[in-house]
Amino acid sequence: MRFRLRYLHHDLELTEGQFAVGRNASCQLSLDDPLVSRRHALLTVTLEGVVVEDLQSRNGVLVNGRRIQAKTPLQAGDRILIGAQELTLLLGKDAGAQTSSANMANAKLTLPKMPAAPEATRSQTHLVTTGDMDGEPSMVRRADAFNLLGSVADKALAMGRADEAERILASALADVIEASRAGKTLTPGLVDMAAKFSAKLATATGKGAWADYVIELYSAQLRPCPASVIDELYNAFRKVNAVDLARLRGYLGHLREKLPSYGPAERFLFQRLEGLERLAALR
Repeated sequence: MRFRLRYLHHDLELTEGQFAVGRNASCQLSLDDPLVSRRHALLTVTLEGVVVEDLQSRNGVLVNGRRIQAKTPLQAGDRILIGAQELTLLLGKDAGAQTSSANMANAKLTLPKMPAAPEATRSQTHLVTTGDMDGEPSMVRRADAFNLLGSVADKALAMGRADEAERILASALADVIEASRAGKTLTPGLVDMAAKFSAKLATATGKGAWADYVIELYSAQLRPCPASVIDELYNAFRKVNAVDLARLRGYLGHLREKLPSYGPAERFLFQRLEGLERLAALR
């Protein structure tokens, strides 16, 4: 039986074999998404069907809203969520039908990117600092660049264009999370901005991986989320398909160790985060 994979506006005809999905350019299906691991998932295609496998990715693979724990056979119509990108498995079209499909063996898809900035301002879009640069003019400019992208994304969200907002923010959010994973120092303001926009994307798209992004970011910072981010996370947790409960509990465990040193305001934030855990456990 022939199958095809729908991603964005592309239908990819699946041929027999194994196909890696991830951010690495060596993957057969390359996704430019900060929530996608370098080698995230593996699709195995045979005459009998298609099986998907999670390659020990950070954010897991969801099939029809449920995170898979082992190799999982797919049926036509199944929705596969990898990072923030949704793929749909469909039956193959007749050989004689005209399609815009590409052979998956040659597929190298990436998310659409924003047009390149003029050379004079391009350095301002790099959002990471490797040291404590609070107050340095260049750091302020970087935060302003993020705010500019955010204002455009906010307009897209207000018009119900969640996919467009994702495309606008993807590179900037990837910059922040990759720096965090590398152990680089990020200013609190930049972290809070990235978290705010990621939480908004979680609410707008219903994709739990964006909420997981927020938790990972503050786990690295070892501090509670600010109230504005927690408010948006409550909105998101009521709409997302799934969240990484183990990641959230790990974050709360780290904060709990520091609880004796917290003041009243931080203790209140911690209590609200515990409420998120209860909300996530009910889903």
